[in-house]
Amino acid sequence: MNRQTNSNRKFIIIGIFLFIALIITLKLFYIQVIDKSYKLDASNNVIRHIRQYPARGLVFDRNEKLLICNKPSYDLMVIPNQISNLDTNEFCSLLNISKEQFIEKIEKSKNYSFYKPSVFENQISNKTFGYIQEKLFKFSGFFIQPRTLRDYPIAIAPHLLGYVGEVTNNDIKQDKYYKSGDYIGKSGIENIYEKELRGKKGVKIILVDVHNREKGSFNNARYDTLAEAGRNLYLTIDAELQEYGEKLMLNKKGSIVAIQPKTGEILAMISSPSYDPNLLIGKERSKNYNNLLHDSIKPLINRANTGLYPPGSAFKPVNALIGLQEKVISPNTKFSCQGPESTPIKCTHYHISPLNLRQAIEVSCNSYFWNVFKNIINNPGYNSVRDAYCAWREYVLSFGFNSKFNGDLFSIRSGNVPSADYYDRIYGKGHWNALTIRSLAIGQGEILVTPVQLANLATIIANKGYYYSPHLVWAIDNIYNKYNIDKLKHITKIDSVNFEPVIQGMYDVFEKSEGTAKWYKVKDLSICGKTGTVQNPHGKDHSIFIAFAPKDNPQIAISVIVENSGFGSTWAAPITTLMIEKYLNKTVKRKNVEQRIIDGNLISEN
Repeated sequence: MNRQTNSNRKFIIIGIFLFIALIITLKLFYIQVIDKSYKLDASNNVIRHIRQYPARGLVFDRNEKLLICNKPSYDLMVIPNQISNLDTNEFCSLLNISKEQFIEKIEKSKNYSFYKPSVFENQISNKTFGYIQEKLFKFSGFFIQPRTLRDYPIAIAPHLLGYVGEVTNNDIKQDKYYKSGDYIGKSGIENIYEKELRGKKGVKIILVDVHNREKGSFNNARYDTLAEAGRNLYLTIDAELQEYGEKLMLNKKGSIVAIQPKTGEILAMISSPSYDPNLLIGKERSKNYNNLLHDSIKPLINRANTGLYPPGSAFKPVNALIGLQEKVISPNTKFSCQGPESTPIKCTHYHISPLNLRQAIEVSCNSYFWNVFKNIINNPGYNSVRDAYCAWREYVLSFGFNSKFNGDLFSIRSGNVPSADYYDRIYGKGHWNALTIRSLAIGQGEILVTPVQLANLATIIANKGYYYSPHLVWAIDNIYNKYNIDKLKHITKIDSVNFEPVIQGMYDVFEKSEGTAKWYKVKDLSICGKTGTVQNPHGKDHSIFIAFAPKDNPQIAISVIVENSGFGSTWAAPITTLMIEKYLNKTVKRKNVEQRIIDGNLISEN
């Protein structure tokens, strides 16, 4: 019995060994005959894998004017374990670096890997590349990696376009596509559309002799893969209008946002102070970025979609529309005003009194809109002031306030429309009323909005009650963009019929004798607008204006904010009308107004 058992065990053990031997034999056959990748790894000293970086997608404006393109650049790569007999002095002289810099760069490469290539010197220019390439055969372990850098033919819209920078460790962890030394979109369109713009990397395998000289492709390029260029983007912005707006905002703090009302396409998005986007490419990028970051006027901040401001009198049309919808006023309802002697909210100036809705918008009467707001909050149709306020807030939210929208805008802030719970915490439930929160009647107090939201307000009024989410890209590779679809249409809670008296009042702002922007009427253009002068606890008031034109077939809606510049009619209104004139007429005839704005240096003044 024991002999039989031992015999069986012997055959089992022999069988196991034979099975293992068969597996090893088959594996060796696969490695040596079928799979060439192991051979490639074993031949690392004579074979080099060169990553083929794709050209990033190009970016055009709405008229197919080129905004971002690529220019050639080169990285000097190093594989530390392949360095031998290096003449350090000659090598440092070739690259114009010190020995200390050389040691620092080599140590960094070794920390990354002794066997994998990493960047030793990046973004070598086309001119310098030719000089280095001639002598590189002397230095084993080093080779050139072709790249491309972004280039901006027109130095505009840096906040909107964004910039590209080297990946971080976190970027690599989040997406295996990236390797050390790769570039990625860091902000703006470059960041939002990174996956579309970046393309697909390839690889080129070449033979290298003992003198570090390339001898041709390996195995007739059988294992090479081609890089695929990134996809091209077509933006909604008008480059000519964008450039003109930046010119008008020179030496001023603030923003301009222009939207095509019928589509939600952003025609211009200007943040000032600005900077040349070409500063953030090439070898000087880090130095320039640091200078911009610490500049006292904060040119890196995108005020157009991250700036938060009380809307001021530009918000009055919203309260008028809510009052009409709730039927607490009619277009003919009149309230009296005593100018600066008015209570509980002073009016800024004396004007016709009593006045109706259309006249109140024309002259921007604080007293009138306080009475409108009081009627909304004290509406007997609701059980309480709190309920009426919640209804008011829902109307306001339907205008896109307190929202980041759902288009392709980036880093946008939602602003603030205070909730009833907020006032309950501040004053106690049941212990606040219209008088307590009266600042909301004229767009002051706790309410905060972004310039994009203000431009969207002008869009809603132009459309008589609806808007499409503001967006920046209308096509990818000439294919209609997903953001431009009907589901992005939003309808406010205001009936379209209620917009007519508000539009007429905004038209009178330019056309009537007491209109707050009568000085900036543009011949043969019917513009509707609303001034705003926003109290600023940190200095001079902000100048705000919203508008759209033409009145009966709106093609452009716009908001302009000029910080610390006083009345809305002083700076924001003329800038608005110049932008509208430029867009609709393609030229500006009011050269005296244009020159005053261009020459204005409010940054130095403040």
